[in-house]
Amino acid sequence: MVMVRGNASAVVVSGPSGSGKTTLVKHLMMRHPNSYFSVSTTTRPLRGEEVDGMDYRFVSREKFLEIREGGGMLEWAEVHGEFYGTPRSEVLPALEAGRHVFLDIDVQGGLQVKEALAERAWLLYVLPPDRETLERRLRGRGTEDEEKVALRLRNAMDELAEIPRYDAVVVNDQLGLAVNEADRLLRSLQVNATAWLEDGGRSLLRERFGLELP
Repeated sequence: MVMVRGNASAVVVSGPSGSGKTTLVKHLMMRHPNSYFSVSTTTRPLRGEEVDGMDYRFVSREKFLEIREGGGMLEWAEVHGEFYGTPRSEVLPALEAGRHVFLDIDVQGGLQVKEALAERAWLLYVLPPDRETLERRLRGRGTEDEEKVALRLRNAMDELAEIPRYDAVVVNDQLGLAVNEADRLLRSLQVNATAWLEDGGRSLLRERFGLELP
């Protein structure tokens, strides 16, 4: 049982690479200055100008497994032979102090957090306006070759299929409007995903992304 003050929640924000979710989280946190950002832990090596404790918390494989086997991971996954996860110690103290905790993680991790924290987790999916925009944003970074762009697009389609399992959905076409809508939903922890799907969301996914939900 997680003892939480007020309506503090683990605010999971997910979406495909290029959806703008990371930027959206930064804007939401400016509107909620008492909130806390959860930094993921990983076993992969530090890259380039990354800073330990800011980009990720970099640990040895042995340390990660020790935390996991002790039940200390709120969510975790193995990707290309490296482990990524969120220790409970990164989230629970802030929740218990009455602070929203933002987690910028993928759908797999988000659903694990929901399973672990139940009503104390609120899952927001950030959707780009269409597949073409998503593809353009990925290529616009200049950091992905064609093979990686294709892989990220395939992964995005897989994640989009999980939208019905999320609490809320925001379409990030214009950032300012998306931030306003996400903030409105967050302040009441509104669950709008089902209504969004029935009120045109299914058609949007079919027409703009070629995805037919069951």
